[in-house]
Amino acid sequence: MENKVKNYADEEHCPVRNVLDRFGDKWSMLVLMLLSDMEVLRFNEIHKYIGTISQKMLTVTLKKLEADGLVERKAYPEIPPRVEYSLTKRAKTLMPIIQDLAQWANKNMADIQDSRRKVV
Repeated sequence: MENKVKNYADEEHCPVRNVLDRFGDKWSMLVLMLLSDMEVLRFNEIHKYIGTISQKMLTVTLKKLEADGLVERKAYPEIPPRVEYSLTKRAKTLMPIIQDLAQWANKNMADIQDSRRKVV
C-alpha cells in the first residue's frame, strides 16, 4: 500500500497525475469531446463551437494535446493555408473514459452543488 501512495505523491512519475494534469485543464477535455463528436475540424470551427475560449488559449491547448499524441494536426499546402485537427488512435481509446466521466458529472452535478452550498 505504501508503494502505491508513494507513486501518487511523486508528481513527475505518477502516470495518473501526469495525464490528468495535462488534459484536466479548463479546455482540453472540451476540445477532445468536440473532436470526438465532429471527427475533423479546422481551428476556426473549434473556436466557433467553443465560443468562450481565446484564440491564444485554443492554440496552446491544441499544441499540448498534439504533443501528448491525442490530437493530429494536418496542414494542407494551399492558399489560404488549411489546417485540420482530429483525434488520434490513442485519444479514441481515451474517449469512452471521458464520456463516462461526463455522464457521471451530469448525473451528480446537482448533488455536488448542494454539497458545496452546505460547506460554504
